[in-house]
Amino acid sequence: MRYLLALALSALTCTAQAEARFVQTPYAPPKVVLDIYLDNPAKIGAALYWLRGILLTLSVPPYSYDPETIKVVLHGTEIVTLAKKNEDKYREAVERMRYYADMGIEFKVCSLALEDYGYRLQDLQDFVQAVPSAMTELIHWQNQGYALLTPQILDKKYSIEQIR
Repeated sequence: MRYLLALALSALTCTAQAEARFVQTPYAPPKVVLDIYLDNPAKIGAALYWLRGILLTLSVPPYSYDPETIKVVLHGTEIVTLAKKNEDKYREAVERMRYYADMGIEFKVCSLALEDYGYRLQDLQDFVQAVPSAMTELIHWQNQGYALLTPQILDKKYSIEQIR
């Protein structure tokens, strides 16, 4: 009886020490529209990490997909990061967005929100496209088969070291 109990405990110990394994998911080319609506323009950098997460995986082998099927729709406070007059304040985010736009990703801004912020087309960076409405734009791309991805940007309360 003791032998069986020892054997069972030994098997549990071996199972507990097994490692995780990597699975190469056979992803299809991305068709995604990011819905970015932030309560603080300073969070734009964190929202762009969601885009980075897609690109770092799908733009390199074994996938090597073209990112031209990725759309970004902005309609919250982050709109101020696209105003030319604020370029110095949000330089890093603007450079990242311009880099992504040069790759073929489209950055679309809601014209209704532009009005709310008092901006005109000439006030915005040259890689930005204004669309009639963020809501209708999001619906349009979803009707074209694009997945909707809405970055959730939370305030970080703990460092990684504190919670590991």
